[in-house]
Amino acid sequence: MDTADQIAVVTGGGSGLGEATARRLAARGARVAILDFDATRGNAVAESIGGLAVETDVSDEASVEAAFATVLDAMGAAPRIVVNCAGIGTAARIVGREGKLSTGLFERTVRVNLFGTYNVMSHGARAMQGLPPANDDGERGVIINTASVAFEDGQLGQSAYAASKGAVASMCLPAAREFAKTGIRVMTIAPGLFQTPMMDGLPPEVSAQITANIPFPPRLGRAEEFAHLAEDIVRNPFLNGTTIRLDGAVRLPPR
Repeated sequence: MDTADQIAVVTGGGSGLGEATARRLAARGARVAILDFDATRGNAVAESIGGLAVETDVSDEASVEAAFATVLDAMGAAPRIVVNCAGIGTAARIVGREGKLSTGLFERTVRVNLFGTYNVMSHGARAMQGLPPANDDGERGVIINTASVAFEDGQLGQSAYAASKGAVASMCLPAAREFAKTGIRVMTIAPGLFQTPMMDGLPPEVSAQITANIPFPPRLGRAEEFAHLAEDIVRNPFLNGTTIRLDGAVRLPPR
């Protein structure tokens, strides 16, 4: 499906992978709506690309429903492209020092990363189902979710994060099978170690240690490379129901 003149929704579009994706889709002619919890960042990116920003808490189903209603009202049609980039990175041992548990962190992580993805995918698919086919294949839209390589090789302290991203990867195929009858594709990208705001706060020596584990290219991934893959998925109609690792061949060590 061509990106030109299509309406796209990008969650987490105010920074990092989402921002790069929003900018790339806009540069390819899409009309982009950014759904972000951080209204300031979302508005700044939307203004620079001529798009729309909607303050949204993806973990709250009512907030997502209202956001899609706003997009429909402002842009005059439902989106054919939905890219889920909103999420949080967390780290904690299941049982920490002095027997402290991390159940609260686990619940929050799953609620944002998994429930948030599910909420947006649900409303995105429902909106797309009412659209006419965009091409001879009968395609109505594409949904791209974001997992993480941690879903396969999560490190110590990443139980909550890996669980949330593993669930995102696991629901890709059944979701694609469910939506096939209405011409909606579902794909998942599992990025490795990328230069994002979450990485920017690390000390230089820690970043160097992390980068040393990446075979090739021996550097952190660039947000633009994630955006490039997202665009390729949109444009290639035979990509459906699978998770693609985007990681420079890295496999995360235990800790």
